[in-house]
Amino acid sequence: MLVQINTDNNIQGREELAREVEAKVQAKLGDRFGERLTRVEVHLGDENSPRKGGGADKRCLLEARPAGLQPIAVSHRAETMTLAVDGALDRFKRALGSAFGKQKEH
Repeated sequence: MLVQINTDNNIQGREELAREVEAKVQAKLGDRFGERLTRVEVHLGDENSPRKGGGADKRCLLEARPAGLQPIAVSHRAETMTLAVDGALDRFKRALGSAFGKQKEH
């Protein structure tokens, strides 16, 4: 499973954040779905930019390329990038589980 991280220009500490997010994606999806996904793209953004701040302006969009299926995408907005990534990964696991059929949780 190839994980590609994309960030907008408003994201601070891109390289460190990319490593952390890739590790989370591998940890949450790798065991159960890793062999079925050819690629996972992660798009991270700060919609208000760091200067403006405010509410749930951090966004994580996840898009998967499952073998033999149409692409699956989910997004989540939150007050921090960590919460946005975690929320998107939770939604993503549910969406992938539905797409691949009901499977026993690991």
